[in-house]
Amino acid sequence: MDSADIAIIGGTGFYGMDMLENTHDINADTPYGKTSDAITVGTFNGLKIAFLPRHGKKHSIPPHKINFRANIWALKQLGVRRIITPDAVGSLQENIKPGDFLIPDQFIDLTNARNNTFHDEGEVAHISMAEPFCPELSGIVSESGKSLGCGMHDKGTVVVVQGPRFSSKAESKLYRSWNAQIINMEVSTECILAREAEICYAYLGMVTDYDTFADKTVNVTDVLGVLKENEKNARRLIEDAITKIPESRSCKCGEALKNAVV
Repeated sequence: MDSADIAIIGGTGFYGMDMLENTHDINADTPYGKTSDAITVGTFNGLKIAFLPRHGKKHSIPPHKINFRANIWALKQLGVRRIITPDAVGSLQENIKPGDFLIPDQFIDLTNARNNTFHDEGEVAHISMAEPFCPELSGIVSESGKSLGCGMHDKGTVVVVQGPRFSSKAESKLYRSWNAQIINMEVSTECILAREAEICYAYLGMVTDYDTFADKTVNVTDVLGVLKENEKNARRLIEDAITKIPESRSCKCGEALKNAVV
């Protein structure tokens, strides 16, 4: 039976993980429809790892059309208990530079009309998102980045917008005034569902550009250029972090539904 303990959900620029051995693909069909693409399961450092490209291997799915529920449900069925996701983000602060990494500990969700719960029929659950990202897993990822000499920021707030468009200058300056650090289009929906599934979730934001507050137009060509330069560092960081993850969990993510169901 297919199984995996750790999953990597690849964001923009991450459509595979070359370090995996003995790989095979699983085409999962869930109660919520199909996953973004086939899930690749393989081994690394003696561990079973699952990899899923969030936007599909050809980046054919825009942020607001991703089937987040199918993705998280399928990983849960594989037995995944921890998710690490590297993804492109824009910076909202001058000291957070393109090429840096930021691991957020909070988000502000500005998305709309997304299916962000498994409990929309029958059983009602009010999940706590006071601390949305797993502190244990996020800490491990942060320490790996620091040990490798990466430009790391180990806490901050990510503003999550609907997409697929980039921000107006007025919007970007508003988000800066909230003391948010980075901006993205996917993480909150995925993070909420991972918490409902009682899966630890850590987000590795790869800073590719300054958002439009900097009076420079954000464009895909520049974003992908910076992302390509830093992709090797992100892969090394994730590989290092995986080797440091303990078998047992000391966080509370695995008890997220306790006292949450009405």
